[in-house]
Amino acid sequence: MVNKNNEEESTIQSDSDDLTYDDNSPSDTEIVDDEATAAQKLKVLRTKLQEATDKNRELGEEVQRTKADFLNARKRLEEEQFRSRERDTVKHIEKLLPLADSFYLAQLDRAAWEKADEKWRRGIEGISNQLTSILRSYGVSAVDPTGHPFDPLKHEAMSTVTVSTEAQHNQVITVMQQGYIRVSGDTEEIIRPARVTVGEYTA
Repeated sequence: MVNKNNEEESTIQSDSDDLTYDDNSPSDTEIVDDEATAAQKLKVLRTKLQEATDKNRELGEEVQRTKADFLNARKRLEEEQFRSRERDTVKHIEKLLPLADSFYLAQLDRAAWEKADEKWRRGIEGISNQLTSILRSYGVSAVDPTGHPFDPLKHEAMSTVTVSTEAQHNQVITVMQQGYIRVSGDTEEIIRPARVTVGEYTA
């Protein structure tokens, strides 16, 4: 009987020895500290992510602004090139107008024109028609405002002439030099105003 009790006490003592405390297991304080550290790291990562997102948005906006600036600059360049070509075209046209004036004046006096040699007249008319075709290829045509009201925006008055009827007052009586206009798309440009005499009626 005594031996049995001694055996039980030995077993209890042995079990007690097995339940030794592990110094390596984390304490509650350490667990709380680890959680705080993880939360802090997560906060830092979220901050960095937000900063990266903001930076990415700024870069995207900068790219859009740069693209818009480039497109605007290219549009301005194209417009300036177009205006430059238009100016060069007008200068070229203006150089041709004195030739057109010469042909116009040569044929203005119909009586003298008809007396000229027929072959000569046909040659002059052929050259004049070629010049007219060239001008038309640029959208340019002559303006003959004879009988129309005088318009200071389209005509240049060289002198006034006395007229016998009130209906002729302030009308274009004769054209001393033809005017020319150029139509390009929906726009009409006066290349040169017609030089005219204007009727003046006095009762």
